[in-house]
Amino acid sequence: MTMVDEGMLCHMIGEHVLVGYTDDAGGREALALARTIAEVTGGRLTVAAVHSPERAGSAVEAQATLARAASATSGLRADFVTQESRGAGRGLSVLASKVNADLIVVGSPRGGARRRIDLGGTGDHLMHGSTQAVMLTPAGYVPVDRPQRLTVAYVRRPQCDEAVTQAAAAAVRLDVPLRLMTLAVNGADQDLLRDDLALAIRLASDSSGLEAEEIQAQVGEGDDVAEAMADGSWAEGDLLVCASSEDAPIHRVFLGETAFKVLRAAPCPVTVLPRGNA
Repeated sequence: MTMVDEGMLCHMIGEHVLVGYTDDAGGREALALARTIAEVTGGRLTVAAVHSPERAGSAVEAQATLARAASATSGLRADFVTQESRGAGRGLSVLASKVNADLIVVGSPRGGARRRIDLGGTGDHLMHGSTQAVMLTPAGYVPVDRPQRLTVAYVRRPQCDEAVTQAAAAAVRLDVPLRLMTLAVNGADQDLLRDDLALAIRLASDSSGLEAEEIQAQVGEGDDVAEAMADGSWAEGDLLVCASSEDAPIHRVFLGETAFKVLRAAPCPVTVLPRGNA
């Protein structure tokens, strides 16, 4: 590894993880993933249940939900809090700002395809304006003890370059491989895409101290985004990082059309970074 300023690696998303908990499979899967992330980063963990101000007894139900979460995760060091809001996504955004969380983790609602992400109302709200990074959990996901590889969905533009530098720093801190992946859809020029990946590899190396030879690169090919994503190799413990759209307001999450398709096709958890988050 080449030498690099340690200050460049001082911050990594996951220093304070907020998980939106619901008393169902999606909530339990999100909690398990959030716990894993907090354990490997050494960060704080806050478990939140959002309740509506318009329904009598919802606050008591939220407290009972958190009590069940705490009893099911004995030994878990976390804060358990309720948040009043008319919508779960909005409530989590407000709470994240209040407690200074830098990552919000949510699960997929029931009824979605197994090992695929379904946004639902909560995820959809967060994908349209969260000021924190958002990690989405596939339905039926069971986390391994720690992440095994970080993959950046790469397109040559400034927001993706920011994602590359953050993921490279995280790969160093977590001591896991880094992969940069781009998609060649419907006959796109693969030579041009490989040139873009070469520049991204150099950026990752220069910003983190990783040797260029340590950084994996892959072009997924297919007639559409889902097919190109399936063309990539995926393994247990993979985490995918996506940048927000260039149309996103600064310091907010917003998914473009292609990134949304990537998210829906991903077989692993996906973290979406706010624009200008580097």
